Amino acid sequence: MPGPEPVEGEPVEARLGLPPRPERLPAPTTDAHTHVVSTAEFSGLTTADALAAAAAVNITRVVEVGTDVASSRDAIALADVHPEVVAVLAIHPNDAARLGDGLTSALDDLAALFGTSPGIRGVGETGLDYFRTREPAAQARQRDAFAAHIAWAKQHDLALVIHCRDAGADVLDVLDAEGVPERVQMHCFSGGPEFARACLDRGCWLSFAGPVTFKANTELRDALRLTPADRLLVETDAPYLTPVPQRGKPNSSYLLPHTVRFVADQRGADLAELCGQLGANASAVFGDWG
Repeated sequence: MPGPEPVEGEPVEARLGLPPRPERLPAPTTDAHTHVVSTAEFSGLTTADALAAAAAVNITRVVEVGTDVASSRDAIALADVHPEVVAVLAIHPNDAARLGDGLTSALDDLAALFGTSPGIRGVGETGLDYFRTREPAAQARQRDAFAAHIAWAKQHDLALVIHCRDAGADVLDVLDAEGVPERVQMHCFSGGPEFARACLDRGCWLSFAGPVTFKANTELRDALRLTPADRLLVETDAPYLTPVPQRGKPNSSYLLPHTVRFVADQRGADLAELCGQLGANASAVFGDWG
């Protein structure tokens, strides 16, 4: 059944019943971790519309993240067409756990993608997730896949993007055992001050998403406030984890200003200066955009 007819001048997200665009940020900045292709499938926005809506509120660059071989190929294709996009490739830890005997061939297929495009800037999201994966054998597959991703980050001089859920101690153990790559993003950072300090001690950048705006997450905000300005990133992880005041609705990069403003308020930072710092930090991790 066709959707409503477009209204001249009406943002496409309004026509789709999505959250309204927030006020434009005073300076351009970067969504340091998102899934534009998944956002398009989830919300009805095309990838071009999602990127245009983000640019309209001064989110001018995004990091598009793959979670399996197919979405990693999609990330490369998006980066090849859109200079505001860079690509990060991986087998997500929960996928690694589910693949069983197929994990080896999936890792081989992923390995073949590195070096195929200048838009590839990172390896991830990889890591460990013990919230959704509890069986010891499946957790072991996650650790094996994590080690392989760490090796690729070093081999190809790419950023390592880590997913960590209920597995902080083991994530640090694997990093220490394999050797920490030069540039590491702790994506959707979800720990408290102690884990934040442990990650910072290893040279990581901490990337905060919508949950930092959720009322209950006081320890997460404590971690945010202690993070040095040059080790701070902000992300959407769209299409999920939508920040307050749009929590529970579909997320997209154009909603990142809600989180950026919240972070500025929590840190007592000038908003325009924070936008510039976040952009500089994203370049330090992922290199220059096209």
